[in-house]
Amino acid sequence: QVQLVESGGGLVQPGGSLRLTCAASGMVFRRYAMNWYRQAPGKQRELVATITSTSGITTYADSVKDRFTISRDGDKNTVYLQMNSLKPEDTAVYYCNARRIGETGGYWGQGTQVTVSS
Repeated sequence: QVQLVESGGGLVQPGGSLRLTCAASGMVFRRYAMNWYRQAPGKQRELVATITSTSGITTYADSVKDRFTISRDGDKNTVYLQMNSLKPEDTAVYYCNARRIGETGGYWGQGTQVTVSS
Protein backbone atom coordinates (compact mmCIF):
# COMPACT_ATOMS: atom_id res chain seq x y z
CA GLN A 1 0.00 0.00 0.00
CA VAL A 2 1.04 3.57 -0.60
CA GLN A 3 2.62 5.39 2.31
CA LEU A 4 3.79 8.98 2.54
CA VAL A 5 5.71 9.84 5.69
CA GLU A 6 6.59 13.46 6.43
CA SER A 7 9.31 14.62 8.79
CA GLY A 8 11.34 17.72 9.57
CA GLY A 9 8.75 19.96 11.18
CA GLY A 10 9.31 21.81 14.41
CA LEU A 11 9.57 25.16 16.13
CA VAL A 12 11.67 27.85 14.47
CA GLN A 13 12.14 31.56 14.99
CA PRO A 14 11.00 34.08 12.36
CA GLY A 15 13.59 34.32 9.63
CA GLY A 16 14.76 30.77 10.21
CA SER A 17 14.76 27.74 7.95
CA LEU A 18 13.42 24.20 7.96
CA ARG A 19 13.55 21.36 5.48
CA LEU A 20 10.58 19.02 5.28
CA THR A 21 10.99 15.52 3.91
CA CYS A 22 8.34 13.18 2.53
CA ALA A 23 9.35 9.56 1.99
CA ALA A 24 7.11 7.62 -0.39
CA SER A 25 6.69 3.85 -0.60
CA GLY A 26 4.34 1.37 -2.28
CA MET A 27 4.06 3.44 -5.46
CA VAL A 28 5.90 4.07 -8.73
CA PHE A 29 7.28 7.40 -7.57
CA ARG A 30 8.22 8.74 -11.00
CA ARG A 31 4.58 8.56 -12.16
CA TYR A 32 3.32 11.01 -9.54
CA ALA A 33 3.37 14.74 -9.25
CA MET A 34 4.23 15.60 -5.67
CA ASN A 35 2.65 18.40 -3.73
CA TRP A 36 3.02 20.12 -0.39
CA TYR A 37 -0.10 21.53 1.23
CA ARG A 38 -0.56 23.28 4.53
CA GLN A 39 -3.43 23.92 6.87
CA ALA A 40 -3.39 26.57 9.58
CA PRO A 41 -5.85 26.51 12.49
CA GLY A 42 -9.28 27.68 11.36
CA LYS A 43 -8.25 27.88 7.71
CA GLN A 44 -8.72 25.71 4.64
CA ARG A 45 -5.94 23.50 3.40
CA GLU A 46 -3.93 25.33 0.73
CA LEU A 47 -1.53 24.16 -1.95
CA VAL A 48 1.97 25.44 -1.24
CA ALA A 49 4.18 23.86 -3.92
CA THR A 50 4.08 21.29 -6.72
CA ILE A 51 6.72 19.40 -8.67
CA THR A 52 5.69 17.45 -11.75
CA SER A 53 6.37 13.78 -12.26
CA THR A 54 8.87 13.63 -15.11
CA SER A 55 9.97 17.11 -16.12
CA GLY A 56 10.32 18.38 -12.57
CA ILE A 57 8.56 21.66 -13.25
CA THR A 58 7.82 23.51 -10.02
CA THR A 59 5.06 25.92 -9.07
CA TYR A 60 4.46 27.82 -5.86
CA ALA A 61 1.79 29.75 -4.04
CA ASP A 62 2.44 33.48 -4.20
CA SER A 63 2.79 33.59 -0.42
CA VAL A 64 5.88 31.33 -0.46
CA LYS A 65 7.46 32.16 -3.81
CA ASP A 66 11.17 32.97 -3.55
CA ARG A 67 11.28 31.56 0.00
CA PHE A 68 10.34 27.89 -0.44
CA THR A 69 11.87 25.33 -2.80
CA ILE A 70 10.37 21.95 -3.66
CA SER A 71 12.58 19.17 -5.03
CA ARG A 72 12.45 15.42 -5.54
CA ASP A 73 14.94 12.56 -5.51
CA GLY A 74 13.83 9.62 -7.66
CA ASP A 75 16.52 7.33 -6.28
CA LYS A 76 15.24 7.82 -2.74
CA ASN A 77 11.52 8.18 -3.56
CA THR A 78 11.58 11.38 -1.56
CA VAL A 79 10.31 14.92 -1.97
CA TYR A 80 11.61 17.89 -0.03
CA LEU A 81 10.40 21.33 0.88
CA GLN A 82 13.16 23.76 1.80
CA MET A 83 11.63 26.67 3.68
CA ASN A 84 13.67 29.82 4.22
CA SER A 85 12.88 33.23 5.70
CA LEU A 86 10.02 31.71 7.64
CA LYS A 87 7.26 33.95 8.92
CA PRO A 88 4.71 33.44 11.70
CA GLU A 89 2.02 33.13 9.04
CA ASP A 90 3.78 30.01 7.74
CA THR A 91 2.70 28.23 10.92
CA ALA A 92 0.58 25.23 9.89
CA VAL A 93 0.46 21.49 9.56
CA TYR A 94 2.24 20.61 6.31
CA TYR A 95 1.04 17.65 4.28
CA CYS A 96 2.67 15.71 1.48
CA ASN A 97 0.42 14.64 -1.41
CA ALA A 98 1.02 12.38 -4.41
CA ARG A 99 -1.27 12.63 -7.39
CA ARG A 100 -1.17 11.50 -11.02
CA ILE A 101 -2.25 13.69 -13.94
CA GLY A 102 -6.01 13.70 -14.36
CA GLU A 103 -6.67 12.32 -10.91
CA THR A 104 -8.22 14.09 -7.96
CA GLY A 105 -7.30 13.48 -4.38
CA GLY A 106 -4.38 11.14 -4.51
CA TYR A 107 -2.47 9.95 -1.48
CA TRP A 108 -1.76 11.92 1.69
CA GLY A 109 0.75 11.79 4.49
CA GLN A 110 -0.11 12.29 8.13
CA GLY A 111 1.26 15.83 8.29
CA THR A 112 4.06 17.54 10.20
CA GLN A 113 3.65 20.62 12.37
CA VAL A 114 5.64 23.76 11.57
CA THR A 115 5.51 26.55 14.12
CA VAL A 116 7.21 29.89 13.49
CA SER A 117 7.41 31.92 16.67
CA SER A 118 9.83 33.91 18.76
